Amino acid sequence: MQTTRFLATNMLRQQSAGSMLQKRATPMLRMQPTRSLRLQATPRMRMASPKEDQAAHTVSQRLRTLKRIPPELIPLGVVLAVALIAAGYSMGNKLFSDKTLRLSRTGSGGHDK
Repeated sequence: MQTTRFLATNMLRQQSAGSMLQKRATPMLRMQPTRSLRLQATPRMRMASPKEDQAAHTVSQRLRTLKRIPPELIPLGVVLAVALIAAGYSMGNKLFSDKTLRLSRTGSGGHDK
């Protein structure tokens, strides 16, 4: 292994810095501009997608998918449902019962002075 390393370092030392730059520059000068990209659909995208056997699911079929929900998540869903119902009730109650709440513009220009 050491002999190949020594050979490589000796070869690098023998080459001058100018010749190395010249060797690097020539491939860059030979570069050609790239062709424009041709965007084509992949063969998978070209084929029409197959229709499902039952495209329209009934309510009972959709309810059967609830069996796939892990039982640990059911209490979390109940708590979230109660929280959302309470928030909706609270907002609705505030909008309908609070008489100090401004629901429309006041004045002709819409600006308060």
